[in-house]
Amino acid sequence: MSGEQAAICVISPDPDKQQTIKKMVDEIGAYPCVVASSSNQLSKAREQKEIRLVLLDRATDSRELAQLSPLDDDCSLATFGIARDASGELDSLESVASYQLRQRVARRDLQTLFAYLDRTIKSRQEPEKNRSSHLYRGLVGDSAAIYRVRELISRVSQSKSTVLLTGETGTGKEIVARNIHYQSNKGSAPFVPVNCSAIPADLLESELFGHRKGAFTGALSDRIGRFAAAADGTLFLDEIGDMSLSLQAKLLRVLEERVMYRVGCNKPIEITARVIAATHRDLEKCIEEDKFREDLYYRLNVVPITVPPLRERTEDMSLLVHELSCRLQREQEITISMTPECIRQLQRCAWPGNVRELANLVERLGVFNPNGVVDVADLPARYASGRSDRGSEQTSRPHLAEHESLPQILTEDGLDLKEFLRSTEAELIRQALSFSNGTISQAANLLHIGRTTLSEKVKRLGLGALVTGQSS
Repeated sequence: MSGEQAAICVISPDPDKQQTIKKMVDEIGAYPCVVASSSNQLSKAREQKEIRLVLLDRATDSRELAQLSPLDDDCSLATFGIARDASGELDSLESVASYQLRQRVARRDLQTLFAYLDRTIKSRQEPEKNRSSHLYRGLVGDSAAIYRVRELISRVSQSKSTVLLTGETGTGKEIVARNIHYQSNKGSAPFVPVNCSAIPADLLESELFGHRKGAFTGALSDRIGRFAAAADGTLFLDEIGDMSLSLQAKLLRVLEERVMYRVGCNKPIEITARVIAATHRDLEKCIEEDKFREDLYYRLNVVPITVPPLRERTEDMSLLVHELSCRLQREQEITISMTPECIRQLQRCAWPGNVRELANLVERLGVFNPNGVVDVADLPARYASGRSDRGSEQTSRPHLAEHESLPQILTEDGLDLKEFLRSTEAELIRQALSFSNGTISQAANLLHIGRTTLSEKVKRLGLGALVTGQSS
């Protein structure tokens, strides 16, 4: 691999897609291209040459997606295509993907992607020079809430204590973890993130602690594990609340003894990585429900930091929009700005997806209003209407139990109960998708049902046109 130009790998179950995209990549000539249809083929390709970018088809089987989740920090990920079905593995991958391409990839999309990749590679080669430009992304602002977080980061970074980050989805817990790492004396050592909810429970132990070749079916080679990969640096355990109880017990033992064992090996390995854990769940409630170990909670909760939701720091909106606009300009060469009236309207919104939702909105506005000024009229309906306010949203959201007209619906001729329930369900789903701007994961939260369940209902009721295909 030494002296050989780094390549990109196109992963798709469709050979025609593989060859179509490979042809475009070869014509552009920025990077050599290899194709694969599985994680095993990707592993073999990486043995032959350095893979700088994985270009992943969203239609890839969920089992393969689960195997792809642990990509190296120096290997970027971009997605394209249409997902076959709702997939938690795909959501998790796209949440950390460097880039998300349109469903049908065009040559100009790849050219923009490669330009972004070149800038990313350059920034990695000059980390200290460029770190300040992105270190506080999502943490900018003058509010008391975010000032408190930055103050805690400065204090905690100078210690070696375990940190537990809590907060709603999309608030920027990983950004806080990276800030703690980079400001510590471990800043030049690896920062290794692991999403505990994205990796199947039966594979997570091997992912964390490593394994010996032949330790179980599919263990074709030795694996050092994420704890070892983060040696002398920081291991970030995201969504720790989704870890199985059996693995929680093993993690507790490792944290207490500072020694781990690879799967299939009896040789102890010293732990030198600092651990930062994060969750959007209420762990104390999980303890009461016997879903999380109390002893592990106290082991992790040495230094607690709560990352505030965006609705509690709306005075930071102007600075956040400016920061996200600058990032959009750096990554996609698109420049936008917002009028003061537009900023004030955004401050009235509920933001269930927090800063991540705001980032998605800024990018969407940049696509539709490139190099322009965005006013209230340019905002999607959910954000432009007064109903985007959290209080208004709650009062306008329908509840069947409070539907005053229900007693008058039934007439002497009766009604088709099955059809009535079907149409009522469809209407509630339409409203939830409208509130969430077509984002199915947020709509599922509004309806208090699972994402997969809502996806199935959307398909059954023929409401697929209301879904944007974006996750948040």
